[in-house]
Amino acid sequence: ASAGWAAWTPVNAAAIGAHLVGGAGLLGANSARVAYQQGVGASTVAKLALTGAALAATAYTRVLGKKVELASSPDPRDAEMAAEHPVNLDQAQRQLALLQWAVPALTAGVLVLNALHGEQQRPEQQRLGMVRRAASPLVTAGGTGLAAVQRARERGMPGRHCEA
Repeated sequence: ASAGWAAWTPVNAAAIGAHLVGGAGLLGANSARVAYQQGVGASTVAKLALTGAALAATAYTRVLGKKVELASSPDPRDAEMAAEHPVNLDQAQRQLALLQWAVPALTAGVLVLNALHGEQQRPEQQRLGMVRRAASPLVTAGGTGLAAVQRARERGMPGRHCEA
C-alpha cells in the first residue's frame, strides 16, 4: 500500500496545485460577487477552511504513511531512518484509519460548497443576494456601491446598473 501511495504522491501534488491555481483564479474573477453578494463571502471562507483542512489532512496522511512504511520495512536502511524518527506504529495506524475517512469527508464538504457556489452564480440569485446585501444595515450610505445602484433603481433613474 505504501508503494502505491508513494507512486500517487506526484499526481496528488499536481491535482492540489491545479486546484489552488484554479481556485485563486476563480476568486479573482468573482471578487466583486464575493464582496457584494450576500452569502457568497461566508461560503467562500467556509470553502477555503475546508480546502485547507483537506490539504493538511492529506499532507499528514502522507507523513504518517511514510513513517509506517519505514517502521515496518525489512530494509536495514529504512530501519535506520525509522530510528531517527521514531513512531508508535499502532497509534500511527489508528490515525491513518481515521484519516482515511476524514480526507474524503472534507473533500465532500468542498464539493458541496462548489455546488452552492454554482447555484449562487445564477443571475436571479446574484440579483437577490446583491439586493439583500445592499439593504443590509452593514452597507454604509453613500453615493457609490450597490446601495447607490439600488436607490437609483428605486427612483427609476436611467443608467448602467451592474447585474453580475
